[in-house]
Amino acid sequence: MTQPVLEANHLTRTFGDFVAVDDVSFSLQPGEIVGFLGPNGAGKTTTIKMLTGLLGPSSGSARVAGYDIVAQPLEAKAHIGYVPDTPNLYGKLKAGEYLRFVGQLYKVPPAQVEERMRPMLDMFDLTEVAGNYLDTYSHGMQQKVAITGAFLHDPQIVFMDEPTVGLDPRSARLIKDLMIRNRDRGRTIFFSTHILEIAQTMCDRVIIINKGRIVADARVDELRAMRGEQTLEDIFLELTGGTDVDDMVKELGDVA
Repeated sequence: MTQPVLEANHLTRTFGDFVAVDDVSFSLQPGEIVGFLGPNGAGKTTTIKMLTGLLGPSSGSARVAGYDIVAQPLEAKAHIGYVPDTPNLYGKLKAGEYLRFVGQLYKVPPAQVEERMRPMLDMFDLTEVAGNYLDTYSHGMQQKVAITGAFLHDPQIVFMDEPTVGLDPRSARLIKDLMIRNRDRGRTIFFSTHILEIAQTMCDRVIIINKGRIVADARVDELRAMRGEQTLEDIFLELTGGTDVDDMVKELGDVA
């Protein structure tokens, strides 16, 4: 078996008495798209922040490309791309300036920065506005710039927290195509989403977290086979305690 690109070992994160992430362990292999699913407040974003070095764990550890994210943060982060749930870009930079700055941070030669960013700006219809300041961009436009920056240094693993939120259908489709192309090149995509149709059709594997703990980790086809060919939505609701949804909807209908 190939060396995992990421290993999470007994990751735990507490905030006071609240346990946000509880003893989470899993590994990711090169060349797979893994969906990270869970209800609001389940611990998805907290886990991603620990895996990317933005938040220290209360206990446990994580290694990216063999490097400990806490003890060797620069070495580990050199192999990471990250798209947060809300893009936080430097508003007083122009899009082209921001992307060149990202390239400098990751020590990408200037010629390669231009070579890599131009096709993505074209793909996202941003070429004509690349000279505009980012604080004039809409949320969706900023999201596309953030995604371009995350892939600019050709990282081994890209973490994406709700990457399609705020995007129009065409842009969302382009993001999915981008993820698949990079998976096929041996890169790993780890993304959270609430859109279970995307997870069911795109992911090689899904990890479901609920109340801070992993409740499922399997290939989508294997998970469905184990559950009698239920849809991923049905499996998700069953594992996260949402099986009363139909009854709630019926009650609302009766009230109406």
